[in-house]
Amino acid sequence: MNIDGIPTRTLRAHPEKRVIDIIDQARLPHALHWVRLATLAEAAHAIRAMQVRGAPLIGATAAYGLALALGEDASNARLDEAIAVLGATRPTAVNLHWALARMQAKLVPLMPAMRECAAWNEAADIAEEDVAQNAAIGQHGLGLFRQIARRDGRALNIMTHCNAGWLATVDWGTALSPVYAAHDAGLPVQVWVSETRPRNQGLLTAWELAQHGVPHTVIADNAAGLLMRQGRIDAVIVGADRIAANGDVANKVGTYLKALACTDNGIPFYVAAPRSTLDFACPDGAAIPIEERDGDELRVVHGLDPRGRPSALLQLAPGEAVGNPAFDVTPARLVTAIITERGVCPASRDGLLSLYPEEAHG
Repeated sequence: MNIDGIPTRTLRAHPEKRVIDIIDQARLPHALHWVRLATLAEAAHAIRAMQVRGAPLIGATAAYGLALALGEDASNARLDEAIAVLGATRPTAVNLHWALARMQAKLVPLMPAMRECAAWNEAADIAEEDVAQNAAIGQHGLGLFRQIARRDGRALNIMTHCNAGWLATVDWGTALSPVYAAHDAGLPVQVWVSETRPRNQGLLTAWELAQHGVPHTVIADNAAGLLMRQGRIDAVIVGADRIAANGDVANKVGTYLKALACTDNGIPFYVAAPRSTLDFACPDGAAIPIEERDGDELRVVHGLDPRGRPSALLQLAPGEAVGNPAFDVTPARLVTAIITERGVCPASRDGLLSLYPEEAHG
């Protein structure tokens, strides 16, 4: 996608230097800052501290993190250690574990001397596949948007939650990929961006939409139901951190409430995700681990002071009890359709297997 009109990806690999560069998303939307990662510890920190966010990008970063880890020691012990360190960073996003399992399957049969080069190549394949899959999601989602587009030429009003744009992937995004496809195809679209507290990923969505020239409006999370009730929303589309085999969807906390409001108001609720987000080994949403994050994400608000300097404001007493689940689970019955790189399907086991028949076992 574009930054100031320049095509840009969220991750740049430099295998000849044994480093990767990432956008430090913790500093967005106030500053665009690139960070260089050269070690396993730095890659793990970038994932854990949410310098990289979004399930697909987390997976790609973990794959490159494994390549970084094997730079000086590609032994079996080092490979196992690196997989354990990276796998412990974020529990809910299944793309992380999918990428590590794929890397492990590729590297274990090889002699240690061959592993580093193979790791860089496999990580690059994962990144390129992510770009292609997300572009395909955009075209499939565009087909749905054309079906519900207003016939009077007015903009199609789309609501989203969290950040599932190109910042959450290597490029294009998942939930925002159809939005970009619609915009680029000349279909008028207006995006209603939920701020998504406490990490305010909606602000990242607004930033990248502005960079690409897509009309949008940021709203408080709790305004979503009112806008739907007023008939101002045509559809809601979100990404996912894990989709269970039965179609239940884990996504940023607050997603479930939007799905409930959609159902009450007869509004389509779409989920967009690539194959790496589908967990056919997970029977349903109840089996998905929900990450509980540090309470200071609620206690402390980050932004700029009146002079434009980065600042932090304590809005709760340090000892105030805080619950901070990072995700919730939306039951499949509330999901209108799931959009993947292979097409659109119902949110059900049969629906998912219609697109991925190779996952049917017994």
